[in-house]
Parts: sequence; C-alpha cells; structure tokens
Amino acid sequence: MKKITLIFIISMLITSCNQELKNVSEVTGLVTEKAMVVSARVEASKIGTEILKKGGNAFDAMMATELALAVSYPVAGNIGGGGFMVYRKNDGEIGALDYREKAPLAASKDMYLDTEGNIIKGKSTSGATAVGVPGTIAGVFKAQKKFGVLSVQEILAPIIALARKGVVVTKKQEKRILRHKKAFKKVNKDSIIFLKHWKEGDTIKYIALANTLERILKNGRDEFYKGETSKKLAKFIQNNGGIITEEDLGKYEAKWRTPITFTYDNLKITSMSPPSSGGVCLAQIMNGIEPYDLQAYGHNSVKAMQVITEAERRAYADRSYFLGDPDFVSIPKDTLISKSYSKNRMQSFSFDKPTASKDVSHGSVEIVESMETTHYSIVDQYGNAVSVTTTLNGGYGSKLYSSELGFFLNNEMDDFSSKPGEPNMFGLIGAKANEIAPEKRMLSSMTPTIVEKNGKLWMVVGTPGGSTIITSVLQTILNVHEFKMGMQESVNQPRFHHQWLPDMIMIEPNQFNKNVINELRSIGYTIDERNSRIIGKVDAILVLKNGKLEAGADPRGDDTAIGF
Repeated sequence: MKKITLIFIISMLITSCNQELKNVSEVTGLVTEKAMVVSARVEASKIGTEILKKGGNAFDAMMATELALAVSYPVAGNIGGGGFMVYRKNDGEIGALDYREKAPLAASKDMYLDTEGNIIKGKSTSGATAVGVPGTIAGVFKAQKKFGVLSVQEILAPIIALARKGVVVTKKQEKRILRHKKAFKKVNKDSIIFLKHWKEGDTIKYIALANTLERILKNGRDEFYKGETSKKLAKFIQNNGGIITEEDLGKYEAKWRTPITFTYDNLKITSMSPPSSGGVCLAQIMNGIEPYDLQAYGHNSVKAMQVITEAERRAYADRSYFLGDPDFVSIPKDTLISKSYSKNRMQSFSFDKPTASKDVSHGSVEIVESMETTHYSIVDQYGNAVSVTTTLNGGYGSKLYSSELGFFLNNEMDDFSSKPGEPNMFGLIGAKANEIAPEKRMLSSMTPTIVEKNGKLWMVVGTPGGSTIITSVLQTILNVHEFKMGMQESVNQPRFHHQWLPDMIMIEPNQFNKNVINELRSIGYTIDERNSRIIGKVDAILVLKNGKLEAGADPRGDDTAIGF
C-alpha cells in the first residue's frame, strides 16, 4: 500500500513539475538572435526594428521609435513633451541624456497662485498655461547626431509615411480618447481631430503632424526651435493664453548628464540622475533591501513585501525633500545613494510592525503622478543598449492640441511645486528644491535603467506609471535576479507600491494571495486594492545566457516587441 501511495505521489509531482514548466514556457517573451525594440505600440517597435535592419544602431532606432510613438501613441508619445535616455555602448561606456521640459523665461514661483496665495485650480494642469518648453526633438537629434550612423532622411521617412497612411485604433485607445473628450472640448477653442467618434479598427491619419515632420526633416532640429514651426508654436500657445515665446524655444538645449550608478549583489545598475528622482530612489530602495534574503522569503510573500515596502517608504520620504533640478539646487546625491545611509535608514524597521510614515519624516505628502508616460527599450545587433522614458505628463498632456502642427502639448509645469507644501493635480507635494524658476526643469519619477551582470549587458528596463515607475522597475529587476524568472514572466507578475504617504500599500486587484494580504493587515499595514488599478506598463529586454534576447512587453497595454 505504501509503495502504491509513493508511486502515486511521485507521479503527481512529475505531472505538477511538467505543468509548471509548461506554464513557464507559455510566458516566455519574444526571443531574438541579435536585436530588439520593445515599445507601447507595434508600429513604433516595427519602425525601430526596420531601422536596425538597415544597419542603423540603437541611437538611430531611438529617434525612429520615439517619433513613431508620437504618431501612433499620442496619449504619451510626443514631440510636444520631453524625456530621459540612459545608454550603454558595446564598449561599456554609459551615459544619460536629459531632454526634460523647462519652465519659460516668464515663469515665476507664484505664477499659479491668486492674490491671496492660493493655487488657482486648473492653471498648472490644463491649457496653454500648463505647458513647459518641449525637449523631445532636441533630445532625439542630440543623441542621434552624437552616436547614430544613418541619415535623418532614412530615419524620418517611414515615420512620415506612417502619419500619412494612418494608425489603426485599438480597443484601449478607443476607451482613452472617449475618456478625455470632455477635456479636449473644454481646452481647445476649435474642433480637433480627437473629437471625432473614433472606434476600434478605425484609422486616424495625422496629416498635419506629417507636414511638421517634413519640415523638421528638411531643416533639422532648429526647425522646431528657431524655424517656421517654432514661430507657429509660440503664436499658438500665446493665442491660447500661455507664456512660451520664440526666445524660450530658441534657448532650449538637451543636456548630457552623469547617470546614477550603484551595485546590488553582483549587478551594476545604471539609471537616470536628477532632475529625475528615478535613479536616486531606485538606489536607495535597493540598498535598503540588499542585506535581506528575499529569495528565501519568497516572491510576493509577507516578509518580502514588508522589506520592500519599508525601503520604499524611506526613499520616497527623502525624494520629496531633497530632489530637484541639479542646475538650480544642491542635491546630496552621493550620501543618498550610499549603502551606509540606507543601512542607517532601515535600522528602525522591524518585521513585527510597520514603521509609521509620520515617524519616518514630517509633513503630509501624497505622491500620485500621472500614469500616462511611455517607455521603450532597445538593444541593437552591435551590442549597444538604450532605455528611454518620455511623456506629456498627464494623458494627452495639457489637452491643448495644435491642429495646424498636429500634436498635443505637455502639462509638465504641474510637476513643479506650485506652492511648497501644497499638492498638484496628482497629489504631489514638493519642497523648495522643486519650486518654479525660469528655465528650470521640473522633478520627475522617470527611471530608464540598464543592468549589467558580471560586466556584461544583462537587462534594459523601464515603464510609465508616475510615482509607481520606480517601484515597477525595482520589482521587474528583483523578479529576474532574486526569483529567477524570465523577462516576460517577470513583467507579467502582479505589482505593489508604497510611497511614504499616503501610508498604504497599493496592490493590483485580484492578483495577490489573500492569506498574504490578511497577514499584512494583521501586522498593521493598510492595503489599497482598487478596482482595475494597474501599476506600470514595463517594456524590457533580458540578455539570456546563450546571448539571445528575451522581451518583456507588458500585457497591461498594447505593448509589443519586435526584433531579429
């Protein structure tokens, strides 16, 4: 009898293991031999990959993918916004490019306050008064000019063709456009293309944007900042009550930055430096959790979630106080990302009960930035890698759309502290370090990241998601490194988030073990499981042991990987 029982148990175990292996294989992402582009839309990934097939490199594909997203993913892809790039060349050289928007010359720290010092509702969030000086065109041209090998003509031609041919509306896009229609009507004086009743399967042609891109192709980056386009753009913004001038556009420059670098176990991590908070916060969190054995605790277990939550709590408390544009404020960066600092910060942590956020730091700060950013990751056939996050801030930015030029404008001015100690549209309260000043860049959570293992390229990762960007990137890296998942498997996992205040763990609904949730609650944590809430849309690439590339394209969006 015992023998029969033993045989039955072994048989069940084999079946279970085979089923588990089958499940793992089912979530393996696209695997390619040489090169890959992962982005929010298939059209952008396809154009980026075609540029690589022509012999272009990751920096040529960056320009192509970014501008293709401006056509195919207008909710966040843009030429009216800005972003950040982190790169690693095949010789190990790393760097970062900051093409974040800037405050106009006429901006002032009290520009969104009334005579009594109160914030004027909506002034920093919608319409022309919310617009920062765009950086996207400057950014892609600066990167491609320094490192690219193809001509701008070769790169822009398929994007202009896409804009003229049009882009098919997906179900998710149909819902997004419908959700923002009321705001489009309110902000724009005239009817715009997005006020039509677009349905899944329809094709939207972007003729005005194609014409703008044609002028940029003919005259280069200065067309946007000093040419006919800049004149039309400045006039349009001013006619709608904004303060950006031709001088503002003419003075804009993208800036090379030294990225944040740190180690975690045998990994070297390169991420974005201020004015993005991403790299500093990611370093602080990972330094805080490094001494703990997450692998032994188990994926999304009570102990693992506790350690990660408490490290996040402390990092986000520091974020609100210390970080801003490094050209304007002094940031104790080296101290913040040191292992000794994080070790000291974690001394008050106990598995027995949560650390109350009010005891970590003073103040009442709720960081809930816009989710509508977009990220793409590229590895080329030469071994170069770029990780890029770009945004208009809110979904469709300020909702102000130039029908003549064919694009939306950002509402990035809201990412400043309109009034230190007061929340912006997403609940973000900033300190003096992030107050408005002419030509200053606003603080961001964007976290484009590249990971090396044993001195070799291992992972390219990033995501949209406002304040959840940092923690989504974190969990994606940990899922692969600590919990031995593949790239797509890692991206598919449910995510959670803590950001100091509000003092709660946000979790994706109906995804987590109920016993784990109940135990966390019994310890004293508040769990926020909102309906249909998603955290991040990660687009990532993993270099496998055999040198091939595995994609992680987030199923939470229309994200797609293409390569060869």
